[in-house]
Amino acid sequence: MKNSNSFSILIWANKAKSDVNGLIPLYARVTVMGKRAEISLKKKVNPQKWDAKTGFMKGSGNEVRTVNNHIHQVSEEIFRIYSELQKNSDYISAEEIKNKFTGVPDERRTLLQVFDDHNKDIERLIGKDYVKATLTKYKTIRGKVAEFIHHKYKKNDIYLDTLEYGFVTGFEKYLKIECNINHNTVMAYIKRLKRIVSIAVDNHWLESNPFAAFKCTTRKVEREELTEDEVKRLAEKTFTVKRLEEVRDCFLFSCYTGYAFIDASKLSLANIVAGKDGEMWVKTSRTKTEIAANVPLLPQAIDIIRKYKNHEECIYSGRILPMKSNQKMNAYLKEIADLCGISKNLTTHMARHTFATTITLGNGVPIESVSRMLGHTKITTTQIYARVREQKVSTDMKALRSKLVNDTSV
Repeated sequence: MKNSNSFSILIWANKAKSDVNGLIPLYARVTVMGKRAEISLKKKVNPQKWDAKTGFMKGSGNEVRTVNNHIHQVSEEIFRIYSELQKNSDYISAEEIKNKFTGVPDERRTLLQVFDDHNKDIERLIGKDYVKATLTKYKTIRGKVAEFIHHKYKKNDIYLDTLEYGFVTGFEKYLKIECNINHNTVMAYIKRLKRIVSIAVDNHWLESNPFAAFKCTTRKVEREELTEDEVKRLAEKTFTVKRLEEVRDCFLFSCYTGYAFIDASKLSLANIVAGKDGEMWVKTSRTKTEIAANVPLLPQAIDIIRKYKNHEECIYSGRILPMKSNQKMNAYLKEIADLCGISKNLTTHMARHTFATTITLGNGVPIESVSRMLGHTKITTTQIYARVREQKVSTDMKALRSKLVNDTSV
């Protein structure tokens, strides 16, 4: 056995693989930083002549000399490869030493390489299996991982076989401390990172997932929505700036329909149809899940559609609303909130919450109907968006109190 820091070579005979003549094969076990790789010596020995303590055959004769010389040569060659890697590489693995000894090409992959291959696959499948937003999310996470690698390791990338559990915990802390990202978003990032590493394991580029033991948790978030008074203030506000009026109307349309920004921005007149009930409906499927999200149009939503029917931008794009980018919408909504005296952080997604709570559940629409209009497959998902507010509880209890007072039979 030869040792150098965290490197060792053990020559051993595998008794479990004895042949019909009782001979057992020899192996060199290379260990680097606690990780092993087995190399067959292509030699078999009589177990009675094998000395496990020394790693050589006992006795004398041509056979003993031949096998022991071969063991010496193999050990020296393995040690030579290790010494060469020490000089020319900043990282050495047992598997890499084995590959160089046996002549197998080195196919070590890096984390960002797997990320890039994965993202290219998604890009080719946009419109078939994925939407563009999914690619954007993975590109964002890839960027954060690259930043973390440079921050912690001062490198541009990292080999898959160097990944340890500490990488994912360090990445979590980096996102929270250095990037000031909230817990739930950090967990969403790590879920996708774990998925990338799982791809590496499935393709046998990595023996096991070092992040498997990391549990992604979510924390309950109190989602804000607008009250009836705030919705009314928005609707009745007169704007002298055209862009603010348009953004307000697009926001209100989502308040009255529950459509997320991406879905509302794609709606065309082809999506507006007459239902079997004689009312006007929006019929489409959610971009995120491809689940049907059909909504009967409230009078306020119909008025907004009619208002922009002859709008130059809508005619050119074929859409029913003059939607701007999500980033611009959110920026203008902050300005609108100030002008309307609303202290809440107005965002395009708050409109969806407002539809679920204030517009529908707050007015007695059953949660099953709300869930279907939102395009959810589970009621529990709708409950996250549409929590019952104290005002609704108070109103319901007042009605019950009045009934009990007036009903003498109770």
